[in-house]
Amino acid sequence: MRSHLLNETTADLYRRSVTEGVERVAAKLATTRRPHTGISVDELAPVINGIDLDRPLEDTAAVLDELEEVYLRDAVYFHHPRYLGHLNCPVVIPAVLGEAVLSAVNSSLDTWDQSIGGTLIERRLIDWTAQRIGLGPGADGVFTSGGSQSNFHALLLARDEACRIVMKNSTRELPKSEVLPKLRIFTSEASHFSVKKSAAMLGLGYEAVISVPVDRNRRMDTSVLALELENCAREGLFPMAVVATAGTTDFGSIDPLPEIAALAAEHSAWMHVDAAYGCGLLVSPTRRHLLDGIELADSVTVDYHKSFFQPVSSSAMLVRDRDTLKHATYHADYLNPRRMAEERIPNQVDKSIQTTRRFDALKLWMTLRVMGADGIGSLFDEVVDLAAAGWDVIDADPRFEVVVKPQISTLVFRFLPGEEIPADLVDEAQLHARKALFASGEAVVAGTKVDGKQYLKFTLLNPQTTTADITAVLDLLAAHAEQFLGESLAVHR
Repeated sequence: MRSHLLNETTADLYRRSVTEGVERVAAKLATTRRPHTGISVDELAPVINGIDLDRPLEDTAAVLDELEEVYLRDAVYFHHPRYLGHLNCPVVIPAVLGEAVLSAVNSSLDTWDQSIGGTLIERRLIDWTAQRIGLGPGADGVFTSGGSQSNFHALLLARDEACRIVMKNSTRELPKSEVLPKLRIFTSEASHFSVKKSAAMLGLGYEAVISVPVDRNRRMDTSVLALELENCAREGLFPMAVVATAGTTDFGSIDPLPEIAALAAEHSAWMHVDAAYGCGLLVSPTRRHLLDGIELADSVTVDYHKSFFQPVSSSAMLVRDRDTLKHATYHADYLNPRRMAEERIPNQVDKSIQTTRRFDALKLWMTLRVMGADGIGSLFDEVVDLAAAGWDVIDADPRFEVVVKPQISTLVFRFLPGEEIPADLVDEAQLHARKALFASGEAVVAGTKVDGKQYLKFTLLNPQTTTADITAVLDLLAAHAEQFLGESLAVHR
């Protein structure tokens, strides 16, 4: 079995095996005509469950043949122009090359002595991102597994920083256990669910999150935020953090960052900006101004695997003041003893909530070195332009209503029947249309609820998608919805 270990004696086997795998995937990409085959869980599960994992096939070609049947054939392909579902982007080739390199070398970025160059490359990219945001010379950060972890990490720092300040300013000795139940987090009702989930995992509970209504453009209503912050102080509670969103999952809306920053500062609250989706604007040649105010944040989440066209996973959490990262620091004698920090040895585990961590930064490094920041930003600009054109298409189509003009690249809309039909049946039509479209394999769209009603959603992250694709998918959705309503009404009559 040593023949399968990657080392100097197996370099040729490595080359042949990986090349064969790459050729299989390349052939699949070249011949894929639909984003999905339409296979169901019930169809595929018995095939996978029937494989005896205790009886290896031993031959790489045979395993790749099997993989074709259980994965590659029925995978959901995000590169297809009619994949309009979730926040999944097509990936750029330099990043995929970086993925191949980092997987083979298998560096772990927890301590300096496990990856010298990798540590410095990640730190350079953190500095570069912080400069793009405008966080100042004291900024720092670390790569994470995704936006949810980045948000959790930021709120952990905000929680402990709030406790530190409250306890320091108290006229009596105040235990942390007495402070925690009084901490509150403010975020818009359109923000990511990870804010509430983080509050629960941090021991604050879901009830610690105050949901602030949004305006007609689905941006946080700062007049209500001001009132809620005042109520917090009046009730003897502590405003731990205000979470602004720069690119909400459903609408792509960007909260009014300068106004939120001013209110957070007025009430001594940590300001976190969840820019997991909207971070692509940091490299946009034409739309960087949409993130004005992000430089005022105490912490920022960015997801390169959303709008920088990177493979999963590639995310980071950045802070204005690197000293706040100490709230997540723990020194273990066998890994990162305190003397290393005193000697200024750059161990990444000192500021991460992970220990073993992939060298995901290499993918972004390769992308920037091949394409440049403007190259990435121009791709993101294309999908934002497409969303604006897509809004015009849907708004002009009497079969649909669209919620708001997009600030980034998401369109939320709803099929409208041409006659009076019970509201619950119209809701069912949206659900059926999405499900039937997925089952057909012709396209993939997402769905959500707006004001209690079911809506459909296009998440546009592929520069290859055209308005013709959007029109074609609208026709498919309308046909599925009309067929469902026709059959349902016939039964009721």
